[in-house]
Amino acid sequence: MRIATFNLENLDDGPNVQPPLADRIKIMRPQFQRIRADILCLQEVHSQGPAAARTLQALDDLLQGTDFANFHRATTTTTGNDLYDKRNIVVLSRFSITHTEQIRDSSGPRPNYKVATANPPDQTSDPVRWERPVLYVMIDLGNQRTLHVMSLHLKSKIAADVAGQKIDDYTWRSVAAWAEGSFISSMKRVGQALQIRIKIDDIFDTQGEDSLIAICGDFNADSDNVPVLAICGHVEETGNPAHAPRVMVPCERNIPESSRYSLIHLGKGEMLDHIIASRGLLQFFRHAEIHNEALPDESGAFRVDTRFPESDHAPVVAEFDFG
Repeated sequence: MRIATFNLENLDDGPNVQPPLADRIKIMRPQFQRIRADILCLQEVHSQGPAAARTLQALDDLLQGTDFANFHRATTTTTGNDLYDKRNIVVLSRFSITHTEQIRDSSGPRPNYKVATANPPDQTSDPVRWERPVLYVMIDLGNQRTLHVMSLHLKSKIAADVAGQKIDDYTWRSVAAWAEGSFISSMKRVGQALQIRIKIDDIFDTQGEDSLIAICGDFNADSDNVPVLAICGHVEETGNPAHAPRVMVPCERNIPESSRYSLIHLGKGEMLDHIIASRGLLQFFRHAEIHNEALPDESGAFRVDTRFPESDHAPVVAEFDFG
């Protein structure tokens, strides 16, 4: 069984979308054929059409002619049960999806925060909100095996907006305001990671510590950053060996460090996309892959945001053998 995660980078269609979807499909459909996943977690899937009747037509066009076109599907939705306009999270599965749930920012603990550098000054403390829910699905693998999958897209490292402190989308009025925006972004990533860890422990409590769990997606964090550490729960961090059965393990660790990256930023490889497995699932793990051989570097100081046909993220794949 192959599990994969892939951030498609603003997959969309329309007269003003650049590059055109047809150009992207020429590059990306072969990437999907190479992934050969049985379970595929996708991020940044835009919808098309009016708000009340949005579809994932761009994704459908991309998947046409592949096995994924006929897979079972789950996707994030708004509280009104509509697709999001931007950055939907989608899970495609060869196996039946028996349960779908969304873990929203209102689903668990989150801090109240009063912005220090806002202009005019912030008068109240408001709950910190993150933009995208986590998509949690249960998948029936057969032979009385259930796989718990959480597909996520944590807040980017781009500084969150601070009222009155932006000249334009990319230019800040003060370094302090930018620093506070970065701090708020960090709170969002760690806050959502906490919600995910609470859900993981809930599964262990109710389904047993041998549960098959995979946390997949764009974490916007490397494996030694706090959001990933919070989800993994290493004994070295908790100081309690009793929690050892609940440790989660990033599958990319068996890939040589020189090749262990899913995005290139300013010429440096960063591992931001992960498949993190429970020990119960890890016993069946065979190997991981990162399809980064042709990955473009879209970063650069003062660079125009030119889009390449391919995504700026590489697919990450983990293969398991249940015998």
